[in-house]
Amino acid sequence: MRLITMRHAAILLLALLAACAKPAADETGPAARAPAGIAADSPWQPVHFFAEGQPDDLADWNVLRIAGGRLQLNSGVLPYDLNTPLFSDYAHKLRTVWMPKGQAAAYDPQQEFDFPVGTVFSKTFYYPRGEGDSVLRSADDGPDLRGGGLDLRKVRLVETRLLLRRKDGWFALPYVWNAQQTRARLMRGGELVSLELVDAGGKRESADYQVPDQNQCAGCHATDMKTKALHPLGPRARHLNRDFAYGDGLANQIARWTQAGYLHGAPPPQSAPRDANWRDTNAPLEARARAYLDINCGHCHNPKGPGNTSGLWLDAATQEPLRLGRCKLPIAAGKGTGDLRHDVVPGKPDESILTFRMLSDDPSVMMPELGRSVVHEEGVKLIRDWIAAQQGQCG
Repeated sequence: MRLITMRHAAILLLALLAACAKPAADETGPAARAPAGIAADSPWQPVHFFAEGQPDDLADWNVLRIAGGRLQLNSGVLPYDLNTPLFSDYAHKLRTVWMPKGQAAAYDPQQEFDFPVGTVFSKTFYYPRGEGDSVLRSADDGPDLRGGGLDLRKVRLVETRLLLRRKDGWFALPYVWNAQQTRARLMRGGELVSLELVDAGGKRESADYQVPDQNQCAGCHATDMKTKALHPLGPRARHLNRDFAYGDGLANQIARWTQAGYLHGAPPPQSAPRDANWRDTNAPLEARARAYLDINCGHCHNPKGPGNTSGLWLDAATQEPLRLGRCKLPIAAGKGTGDLRHDVVPGKPDESILTFRMLSDDPSVMMPELGRSVVHEEGVKLIRDWIAAQQGQCG
């Protein structure tokens, strides 16, 4: 009996020593500086811009941190949203921008702003929590930052992407959050995250959420095939010109960026271009559909982008009906066309290649090619309605 007792005691002692000597999984290294239990009012270190290198831990940048059960933003890190956001498997997104003190972006009415070296954009992809391990399939109405950040009891963090303006151009880093929601680590090779989406009616759908690797970032952000350099997509006047619910109340984003010293040369918001909100049924159908195509497709399908050889240009600047797909023949036939004849057939969405590819989840057929594994049903309906409302016939 005494031998058994001593053996049990030895096992317990070894277990205790191991627990003390080895931190919990995913809590080693830099994350130890920002544990989940840190007090919400603990002092921050300033944002740390790394002019070179690839820090392994998101916490090293001091842009975001987990504290008080929330994902919090450092001082000077400004949240923002877009009139019409890019679809990413129904993920919600917290977007932020930070610039070095005394530096500001130069306003441009149509193209991307001229951002200074040292600019840090972050985009955190998350889902509202459902029952158990499920997440909710719902529209992104913008982040709820009341209380000082995203409440981790209500949301599941998946990844945070950084886009950095260094001396030699823009640079992208993908960070993936662990299951404990305590640490986001650099995953240069990307990651596949299995999710169960549940809609308002209880319908369940599996999604293989793809965190892109660093090379795949260029698939969207390299908007000019000649230079192949990365560029920000969302922070442009037409996307930003809207109100945002800041901690001190609603304010126009262009005005707030100017007030914060992050933007110079901008006109009053009423004089700046503004894209429609694709979900706003009070806005014209044409404006809503064009805004949706612009943000989801226009970065590739434009005169300079990777999709320029298709002849289908879906960016905001394009106005020629043929370039927008109306009665346009595809450049190739076969599986990607569904044996349909035209990109857009006026009045006939079921005969249009555009909707056929949006409805597909086959990687060799679907459009967009990156950023989704499920069909955006509400987005497809919008484009179907847009095509159905068009008049005329294809010869």
